[in-house]
Amino acid sequence: MKRFISVLIFSFFAIAGSLAAQGITFSGILDSSFSLRAADGEVSVGVEEYANLRMQARLRDRGTFYSSVNFIAAAGDYALSMLAAGINPNGQNYVASMELERLYFSLNFEAADLDGGLMRLPFGYGQVWGSSDFLNPKNPLKPDARPRAVLGAGLSFYPSNEIKLLGFGASSRNPLSQGAGWLTGLFMEWHFDIPSIQVLYSFETPKAGSENGIHRAGVSIKADLIAGFVIDALYTYNHKAETGLDGLSFSAGADYSFFGGDLIVLAEYLYNGETSSTALGYGGSFSNRNYLYTGATLRFTDYTNMTVSLISGFDDISFMPVISLSHDLFQGAVLTVTAQVPLDRDLFSGDGNRGELGPMPHGSVIANYFNFNAKLRLRF
Repeated sequence: MKRFISVLIFSFFAIAGSLAAQGITFSGILDSSFSLRAADGEVSVGVEEYANLRMQARLRDRGTFYSSVNFIAAAGDYALSMLAAGINPNGQNYVASMELERLYFSLNFEAADLDGGLMRLPFGYGQVWGSSDFLNPKNPLKPDARPRAVLGAGLSFYPSNEIKLLGFGASSRNPLSQGAGWLTGLFMEWHFDIPSIQVLYSFETPKAGSENGIHRAGVSIKADLIAGFVIDALYTYNHKAETGLDGLSFSAGADYSFFGGDLIVLAEYLYNGETSSTALGYGGSFSNRNYLYTGATLRFTDYTNMTVSLISGFDDISFMPVISLSHDLFQGAVLTVTAQVPLDRDLFSGDGNRGELGPMPHGSVIANYFNFNAKLRLRF
């Protein structure tokens, strides 16, 4: 396996060098990360090197070809996370992986675009929870995570400068299952003077557990008034499961800037139904119903800013404060340090009322009291 990855890396750079000479554009990022975690009286560390290499090439005068590849080498806590995700180890003192992240084309015509391949199909205006973005679920606990791609295609039409119509199709989340369904859908977006509106409908063909298929319908609205307002909702209906209110994911929020944009405050609420797009086990990451994200970003200079946020779970009274400080060392180099402190009732009273956002959520065997991460990002 190690030799195979080495050959692939060598081949990638050899091809990249050849194509670069033909005018094809390459770019990417390199993240060097260090983590520190306090869990059950012990301190553990992790180190990771992550590179994302991107290629872009024009297809005559009608379109563009895109691709990107991830390279990862990790040890300590980062390596354990990779193993938990099913990545097999190789190397003497590290775990390594290489994965294809994007591979798609975009063809442009006078009033239509055709995109196809391994790509993003983003939906919704939500900044934190992403209720409508069921193919690319967000997680505010991991704000730097790049959205996963899907294997699919989309045909876009533009009747006017203010209207976009999209028909799309994509494979389901389990591509190895013969009984897995396929997704098709329609999407519309209108831009008015103040509000912008998106409407979405998707149908997933029948599979085990949903012999009548799964319907998804949603709406997302944003409006820039005195403040910026966002509403984002998606309802998932499974006829066999007789889905009720549990199929609803609904978020609403607002942001406002002070002092000429040097201070930005943001708040966004989430209602998370048990079988909705944001629910754990259905594409999302959360198991309770009611959450609130509150945050503020303060820009000290053009090169330095700090974000302080609090993620609150109201059903089990648990919280996750997050502090992040970012500084541009020089052009193309950013250093970011982040600290998270899980909190719940059991942490202070020892009464056994553990929360989802606390040090030891239900199902965990190790209590995690503090997380620290430092990351140097280089762009090239």
